[in-house]
Amino acid sequence: MTASPRPTTGSHGRPGGSARRATVLDGVRRPGRDDQVSIVVEDGTITGIGSTVPPPPGADRFDCEGRVVLPGLWDMHVHVDQWAMARRRIDLSSTTSPADAARVLGEVAASRGDGSLVVGGGMRTALWDELPHRDVLDAVTGDVPVVATNVDLHTVWCNGAALRMFDAPSDSGLLREADGYRVLAALDDLPADAVDEAVTAALDEAAARGITGVKDFEFSDAVVPWLRRTRSATPPVRIDTTVYASHLDAAVERGLATDEVVPGTQGMVRAGHLKLFTDGALNSGTALCHETMADGTSGASGHAAMSPDELRALVRRAWQYGIAPAIHAIGDLAVSIALDTFEEVGCPGRIEHAQLVADEDVTRFARPGLVAGVQPAHCTDDRDVTDMLWADRAHRAYPFASLVAAGARLEFGSDAPVSPLDPWAAIAAAVTRTADDRPSWHPEQCLDRATALTAAARGRRDLAVGEPADLVLLEDDPLTCDLDVLRAGPVAATMVAGRWTFRR
Repeated sequence: MTASPRPTTGSHGRPGGSARRATVLDGVRRPGRDDQVSIVVEDGTITGIGSTVPPPPGADRFDCEGRVVLPGLWDMHVHVDQWAMARRRIDLSSTTSPADAARVLGEVAASRGDGSLVVGGGMRTALWDELPHRDVLDAVTGDVPVVATNVDLHTVWCNGAALRMFDAPSDSGLLREADGYRVLAALDDLPADAVDEAVTAALDEAAARGITGVKDFEFSDAVVPWLRRTRSATPPVRIDTTVYASHLDAAVERGLATDEVVPGTQGMVRAGHLKLFTDGALNSGTALCHETMADGTSGASGHAAMSPDELRALVRRAWQYGIAPAIHAIGDLAVSIALDTFEEVGCPGRIEHAQLVADEDVTRFARPGLVAGVQPAHCTDDRDVTDMLWADRAHRAYPFASLVAAGARLEFGSDAPVSPLDPWAAIAAAVTRTADDRPSWHPEQCLDRATALTAAARGRRDLAVGEPADLVLLEDDPLTCDLDVLRAGPVAATMVAGRWTFRR
């Protein structure tokens, strides 16, 4: 294991502690450059960068020994509570059929022996030869309540006991879209201290991957739990919240516009966007497309979560109060509807996912104030599903390079727990478009490393004086290191607001 940044004078800040008044990082390099500079941090802000920057009196100094410094990384799409709790659920990602998944869940239910709820996640049912059914689970789990979630979280599979527990009647045991979301919300309805403990552990792990901020898309009025959490401790990452339509009235009454700091959160939490849905998801077969699925088994073109008129009305109302929308749109018709909405309302905001884009819509993403929140790991994770369900249009799927060439602003996320919260996996997926030994999938859409790093850092290309001291130190130069090193993430230390949140 290599050494961490070495203090040469004074003491160092600790994760969770307050920022030091002044800190100097000596001997750091920028990506693609050999020269070393010093970075001065005062009260959580960068106040100097250069080879001859005078240190403030009494500053702590760290010898970074030639490590490379980057702006801190962000994951711009995380369901924080679900991600934290999903880390404790049964992994079904390698199961190949309903019977296989039921076997795994049944073994867990039997081994516990106490009849408590069993929850699994990560199924990829689009690749299974048959759909799950409650009878398959009932045969091996009996009266033990069992719930399994699809990898995209848009489909939930329950046995009879779980359907009764959550008052979710279904002949098949399959709950999609809104019906499934209600069960997901109930799964996370746990004592606050238990959820907070899981969230703290998960965010510490994120900091170890170079993450300095996440955008929380949890199905709740996310400001409320973050007010509670920041009263007891400073989170190791910055938090951008979101609000869903059911909580819009509360957000309006709170009076905070998008990107405003939430009072009482130590400056670490900002009010975010109004999350709205236009469609479902690829793996569940509910992405809203111009054409029907190409697998020959589905005559549907997807699920419309709301009408365009309903979408526009909600966006207009929220924007009256300075709350910008973040519109979930996966299929190309859903993306078209989202783009139409931005043009008609005339507000800034985000389109989340944009997994399939019509050729004529690519240039529309260059609209000022519009962000495409994309998840590069979905590109590699869903490669086989895309080739099956969108075989005739896969060349338009995950069109990262086309969007960048058209002038779009990309910001990377993971959609955790759908994909692991790992910015380096996202960067590698965007650069290579493969996660195994197969050649790049539609390599014309690969991004160069510098562009991918910028998208992973919420648009920041380099550190600058006057910016928050949110940064990550790396053992290797991400522009030139081996691909395996890039994918692993050579993080030596992470700093947020001038305090260390991770040091190797």
